[in-house]
Amino acid sequence: MKKIIEIPNGVEVSIEAKKIIVKGPKGELEKDFSNPVFNRFIDIKKEQNKIIISSSTERRKFKALVGTIRAHLRNMIKGVTDGYTAILRIHYLHFPINVTVKDKKIHIRNFLGEKGDRITDIVGDVKVDVGKGEIKITGINKEDVGQTAANIEQICAVKNKDRRIFQDGIFIYQKPM
Repeated sequence: MKKIIEIPNGVEVSIEAKKIIVKGPKGELEKDFSNPVFNRFIDIKKEQNKIIISSSTERRKFKALVGTIRAHLRNMIKGVTDGYTAILRIHYLHFPINVTVKDKKIHIRNFLGEKGDRITDIVGDVKVDVGKGEIKITGINKEDVGQTAANIEQICAVKNKDRRIFQDGIFIYQKPM
């Protein structure tokens, strides 16, 4: 089983054992794919402008791991060239929601008329911009952008209320792309 990824111009990839570093115009990402269970069976190497991920066995578990590593590498390459953006919409009917960003934390005020703030962390090195009615999250790591968006959406989940009446919340409008 073998998968090949083309390295585009302007992107530099270095491989040390199973640790891969991808450098591009927007920044640098690094990920370690070493795992004691799979190290003997999975091989990652670079030849000219290609990355070859191969498995010495045809078992389904190792085929899945080769595909997973390939997907992560494609996401890393796209992240350092184009970056990722997620957009969340702020929706309220009862109480106007106020969102602010301070010290790598997102503060959500007046959600359903609550007196205290709902606070969540910004994951990794992402930038959060709060506009009128929407929140824009940008960064080079797809996982960090997606996790930050999910944290914001989850902290505004409405519990013990009728969802037909209380439709307030912050919802993911556009996934990281």
